[in-house]
Amino acid sequence: MLRFHFTPEDLTRLTVAAGPHPLWEVAASLHRFQTRDGRWAHALWYRTARSTLHRSGLDRTVMPLLLPLFPRASYFPDFLTPTEGVDGLDAGLESILATPRHRVTDEVTRLRGTVGGPAWAHRVAERETRGELVHALRAYHHAVIAPHEEDIHERLYAERARHTRTLLRAGTEAMLAGLSPAIRWRHPILEIPGYPRRRDVHLDGRGLLLIPSYFCWNAPVALADPDLPPVLLYPVQHIPTTVPRTAAAPLNGLLGPTRAAVLRAAATGATTTEAARYAGVTPATASHHTTLLRDAGLITSHRYANTVVHTLTPLGAALLQRDERGEERLRRLRKTESGGAPLP
Repeated sequence: MLRFHFTPEDLTRLTVAAGPHPLWEVAASLHRFQTRDGRWAHALWYRTARSTLHRSGLDRTVMPLLLPLFPRASYFPDFLTPTEGVDGLDAGLESILATPRHRVTDEVTRLRGTVGGPAWAHRVAERETRGELVHALRAYHHAVIAPHEEDIHERLYAERARHTRTLLRAGTEAMLAGLSPAIRWRHPILEIPGYPRRRDVHLDGRGLLLIPSYFCWNAPVALADPDLPPVLLYPVQHIPTTVPRTAAAPLNGLLGPTRAAVLRAAATGATTTEAARYAGVTPATASHHTTLLRDAGLITSHRYANTVVHTLTPLGAALLQRDERGEERLRRLRKTESGGAPLP
């Protein structure tokens, strides 16, 4: 079990990553190649990633270099997922290059002693070898992560909207309590019962950075070194979908104008009354539409005291974003056909 011990100050310093952490996503995606767990949720990515790696020849780098450094095990080196990665891939890779040699040596030695890293792993402490590693990580991200960034951002957008609404409605502790089925909040301790090793991390006023992850599956992950800035990677909700990836009809035609408006209201989180006001209907009518949208897997609803808050599921977020892009294409087409002036 992993336990984070909060002080009152830590509750005020809790943060959620604004977007995907590219190096944590690299790590978690490499874990998806090492197990069938969660394969259904990443089936499309898994097929295309394997094909891309084979076609580009990157599989000859991933297999001998990356997989041994990112084992799906109780430990892999912390320096490979630096906190600086929240600012983007370039910042994260620069941090890997700048990691002190002694720290890399210590962590690689721990890898070999814990899960049996490769014999060549000690060379990662050398600047030249680390440069090769950074090059491989960039190439891997470009090949199999970047093409799916739209899906990744959609899932994380829905996750952040859910957290924001909970935070505003019920406070920080309610947000912690609703993070994931694999995480349990018992004031003042955040527990991950299924963690492979028993650990207690005392935050002592440092706060905690929560990083929702697209490729992480089932079990949250934390840094091994308790002296590093505390981080918890945890999986976002995955919903199987058969919606084609091609642009769909505009939402108004697909769902009807009222139901489409209710779906748009849920984009930032809305109560039934707020959704009714947005759509210009009565609360009873809005409630009928939220039921249908929820049954279709486009929104999720949570009760807080006397109110019910509706937010988008990843599927709902994807549908809404595609509708917005379709409307933009239609506006450009109308402008072109009219010689520059948009049609009414």
